[in-house]
Amino acid sequence: MGLEIASQRARLPRQIVHIIGNEACERFSFHGMSSILTSFLVTDLLLYLPAGTRVGAAKDIFHTFVMGVYFFPLLGGYLADRFFGKYHLVFWMSLVYCLGHVFLVCFEHQRMGFFMGLGLIALGAGGIKPLVSSFVGDQFDQSNKHLAKLVFDVFYWTINFGSFFASFLVPITLKHFGAEVAFGIPGVLMFLATMVFWFGRKKYVMLPSTPPDPHSFSRVMRSALLERAPRHGRPGLWLAVAAVVGGCAVFTWLPKLGFVVVACLALLILMVGVGGGAWLQLDRARVVHPDAVVDGVRNVLLLLLIFALTTPFYALFDQKGSTWILQGRAMSVPAWLHPAQMQALNPLLVMLLIPFNNLVLYPRLRRRGWELRPLRRMTFGIVLGGLAWVVVGGLQLLMDGGSYTPSIAWQVLPYILLTMGEVLVSATGLEFVYSQAPVSMKGVVMGFWNLVSTIANLWVLLVDALLREQVVSTAVAKTGLSLTAFQMFFFAAFALIAALVFGRYARSYHDQDNYRAEESMPSSV
Repeated sequence: MGLEIASQRARLPRQIVHIIGNEACERFSFHGMSSILTSFLVTDLLLYLPAGTRVGAAKDIFHTFVMGVYFFPLLGGYLADRFFGKYHLVFWMSLVYCLGHVFLVCFEHQRMGFFMGLGLIALGAGGIKPLVSSFVGDQFDQSNKHLAKLVFDVFYWTINFGSFFASFLVPITLKHFGAEVAFGIPGVLMFLATMVFWFGRKKYVMLPSTPPDPHSFSRVMRSALLERAPRHGRPGLWLAVAAVVGGCAVFTWLPKLGFVVVACLALLILMVGVGGGAWLQLDRARVVHPDAVVDGVRNVLLLLLIFALTTPFYALFDQKGSTWILQGRAMSVPAWLHPAQMQALNPLLVMLLIPFNNLVLYPRLRRRGWELRPLRRMTFGIVLGGLAWVVVGGLQLLMDGGSYTPSIAWQVLPYILLTMGEVLVSATGLEFVYSQAPVSMKGVVMGFWNLVSTIANLWVLLVDALLREQVVSTAVAKTGLSLTAFQMFFFAAFALIAALVFGRYARSYHDQDNYRAEESMPSSV
């Protein structure tokens, strides 16, 4: 009898199909829109700019948009954890998301309206991004958490299922039917995603939002910074104060970078200063908070350091939607192929690699006594990302030579390397982050995980801005490399150095198990 009950408890939650269906449609919507964004900006919306500046402006707009998408998860995670719960916030933010698509269709040739649409999509897509994946984890408990590892891979596979068809079909639609239809189809899919999610409302496990807690993460951080310790200085507090001053100062020093970039840079400085300052004085919080709570905050800060070390990989990964497309436009391209369609290789390879890894590679390695722990997989993934950019840089050198124009087919190799890295970093990271986050902070920690891409795109924009400076561009020219080739090799080195640091740090990290202890019954709306 006991074995029968245990078997029943270990079944896959039926409501998962609604969440995965929602994610497939939403990812088609997002990647369909973003796959044509750079090309549309260069060939249509930015025609008022001088020809030589359109490519740089399109790249800046694309990466600023992506920064916004991955910044708003912090807001969505906080609101869900503290006030509304994951389900309600996902549903209402999805409606905002749909409205953004309406703006793109209605204002395709009006810059202000189009950019407002991008802003609404960034808010909606970013607001739900940390919640859908953590909502998947909420459907599991200790009895069936082993199935969650598989479902997170299926979840990521589904993301790429939607992305593949979007990346392949939407650029064709843009070419043959124009921007109104090309941007309209992703809008329809987003509306369908919202409805699929809503249909499962009576089946979900809905964990309640967390009420104000005197021992919350923010209160422990504040206590660590402000509590006094006799005969001890306050280096952490002064570091936090310096970060606040530095964050404010960048608005004065770097206004030409634009508000979004400067605001994200200021936020990064503030996070590093406050987080580092609290870490230096964390034991002071034990005076007013339980040891277990303070240890939990310490674990979250350790987790955030892991997040920071993955940002170089995502700085490389997100440029497949800008730098790689722009390189493809200068290569030899068949008449039937749009350079943006090369992005379809990425999700197609993901759909092949995830089953291969889970059914063939990982079991074979385990039989040989080599268990690929999550952080080890992620280390290898970052290395592969760096190698992909070494290959892209080599292709750029051939193009810069002028005597040979390589076929766009050569981009297949770096796409393979980058996608192998993505599977090891991103697919692994989803389940790893959920399992490490404290129960009361699932949404917020997932928000920090998504903030990784904001910081990654910040690196891209800062490097681009630096290379435009006369002193830097002159110095690069003396190396014999073009600015584009130099940038590619720079990012490759950035990722490989990060992989070395990540691998060393991962050895000392101790895994947590923060799945909920017992099954909760679904809550009706």
